[in-house]
Amino acid sequence: MTSRSLQTNTDQNTRPRETDWGLIRRLASYASNYKGLIGLCILLLVPVAVSRSVQPFLIGQAISLIKGEEVYHFIQGMSTTAGLRLLAFLLLLTITLGFAVQAVQGYLVQKMGQNMTADIRNDIFDHVLSLAVRFFDRTPVGKLITRLTSDVEALGEVFSTGAIGIVSDLFSLVVIAATMLFLQWQLGLMLLLTMIPIAAVIIYYQQQYRKANYKAREELSNLNGQLQENLVGINVVQLFLREQLNSKKFGVTNRRYVKAIDKTIFYDSAVSATLEWISLIAIAAVLLIGGNLLIGDKLTFGTLSSFILYAQLFFEPLRQFADKFTAVQAGLTAVERVSDILNQPIEIRDPEGENRRSTSSFSNIPESHMGEIIFDNVSFAYKPDEYVIKNLNFTIKPGEKVALVGPTGAGKTSLIRLLCRLYEINKGKILVDGIEVRDLPQAELRRHIGVILQDSFLFSGDVKTNISLGESYSINEIRNAAERTNVARFIEQLPEGYDTQLRERGTNLSGGQKQLLAFARVAIRNPKILVLDEATASLDVGTEALIQEALDRLLAGRTAIIIAHRLSTIKNVDRILVLKRGEIVESGSHDELLRQDGTYASLYKLQMLGS
Repeated sequence: MTSRSLQTNTDQNTRPRETDWGLIRRLASYASNYKGLIGLCILLLVPVAVSRSVQPFLIGQAISLIKGEEVYHFIQGMSTTAGLRLLAFLLLLTITLGFAVQAVQGYLVQKMGQNMTADIRNDIFDHVLSLAVRFFDRTPVGKLITRLTSDVEALGEVFSTGAIGIVSDLFSLVVIAATMLFLQWQLGLMLLLTMIPIAAVIIYYQQQYRKANYKAREELSNLNGQLQENLVGINVVQLFLREQLNSKKFGVTNRRYVKAIDKTIFYDSAVSATLEWISLIAIAAVLLIGGNLLIGDKLTFGTLSSFILYAQLFFEPLRQFADKFTAVQAGLTAVERVSDILNQPIEIRDPEGENRRSTSSFSNIPESHMGEIIFDNVSFAYKPDEYVIKNLNFTIKPGEKVALVGPTGAGKTSLIRLLCRLYEINKGKILVDGIEVRDLPQAELRRHIGVILQDSFLFSGDVKTNISLGESYSINEIRNAAERTNVARFIEQLPEGYDTQLRERGTNLSGGQKQLLAFARVAIRNPKILVLDEATASLDVGTEALIQEALDRLLAGRTAIIIAHRLSTIKNVDRILVLKRGEIVESGSHDELLRQDGTYASLYKLQMLGS
């Protein structure tokens, strides 16, 4: 089952809350992948329940045999010694068989639960990676991690320990109840009547537990969100002496989490304590009623002993049922939270049907004509009716080098995000080589456009993997890309060259070195359109000179969009587009814009004055 089969297009804020059965049905198809294993686990319930219910009967028969009371026909006529040996053997056999089958069943149930958990985690991860960047703008990473880890683990309990365990306990209760009614219906009926207050107690406390558990998981998400934020921003925390203040804020959230957890512990313990009291009262009632029947010769001492054991055995599955019901409630809370993620609509999808272009959409275009970009009356808003791009119209010809400049918030980065289809435009259309970007598979579009950001992200792994990013490039192709971008010398100076292991986010490299790898990463893919977003801002003068030489080679014959705040670096581009509040206010070469003495000229003069 894929995550999309669980998806609904209804907004989670307006979607009515689903019932518990509805939540279980949404995930039932995961269990359908393991029908054989589930069937075997349920089949093994029979010998476990039967062996458990037979044991008090055998002990009661042994006591009746010793007391000289009436016994069942299978030991009638035997001597006391022979009968006790047979009963002891049968008791040992049922105990051994019960333990063995229970061990096998427990292993299979846990294995199934872990497999289901892995399936669910894979689907959620795939779904999350398919969501638009807009979703991550409003969702803290720490909260997502909580959903993908602890929530999914709790969800797995619904299928393994929870669901199968509850079926097991219910089956045991039915077998034990039937055996008690067969032996002595009055005492059996009395014990069954205790189910009414027990059911009421379990339902009430579990409802309260469910609410408290949801609150606890929300607080855990907040806790993980703060933890992730502080670890990622540790440099700022320490530079601005935020350690104590952030520790206090973390402590407040931590105390709220502990308080929420305490409530779940209270309601969980309340169920166990109530069951203990009811079981003691039931055993006392068995002794009282059974004693009177014994005095009136309506019950043997062995049968009364069996019922005392049955009373204890009857409440054991109930205790386990309550514990597992708690696990199921926690799992259903996790299902709600996980469903919120799976219900997030995939905003940016590959086209289907007639609109879909083949994976070789650009193959028929001559290489000298590739790289044309057209923005046709494009408007875009992050929030409804708050447009950051307004009716944008321009064309970039194949091979043309265009710079985007403007004050902070003018829409330069938003424009690039729209071109790469990280966000969906609200109005208009964007065409690359005559094809609208919404008609292209995302993979092909992004393979056609190479982007180098100011802050390049590196994955943990070796250098060559961070250049190839998992694609099937040979080591020679990787070396050639590094040489073309003048980064081969730096890589060869690393301890193990291209096999040097990088830590998370490349923390064992300098900012400039990480940026160099980003250039090689783009060069190996040979895109027809290059986007440079302050790509040389973090490089020193010497390194920037090397990169500039490589860039000149890389840009030859390619269309380029360059976002630059240092206006001195874009003097030689073919055209400069000046953006202000999402609109193009000026367009022309460096010299033309200076002669216009407008926005660009003002920005340039300010920078020259500052330098």
